[in-house]
Amino acid sequence: MRVLYVEDDEDTRTLVEVVLRSEGWEVVAVDNASAAYKLASSGEFDLYLLDNRIEGDKQNTLCRALRSLHPATPILFYSGAVFPSDVEMALACGAQGYLAKPCTPEALIAEILRLTRG
Repeated sequence: MRVLYVEDDEDTRTLVEVVLRSEGWEVVAVDNASAAYKLASSGEFDLYLLDNRIEGDKQNTLCRALRSLHPATPILFYSGAVFPSDVEMALACGAQGYLAKPCTPEALIAEILRLTRG
């Protein structure tokens, strides 16, 4: 499985990368929407994992752009922002899931598997 992970916090990005790689998955991690869009435009991913708080309001734009590029690829928001409006925004822009952080590595893996195995 190949995951594109967008997270602006370096410590969180590193921790999640370690968790996902421990499952044998390839992780491409970036810290901004522009880099994520460029990578998604030039390659295939099995899942997009997005933080809700990247570069102000660009997560909405990125989510919609990813959905347009690859309509069938699951998008999962993984974020500390868990207000109902955040979850509604994520689902409205095309995400299939929203997971609050922090959570256990097992919960993150289970949600990813739920989305990618249909």
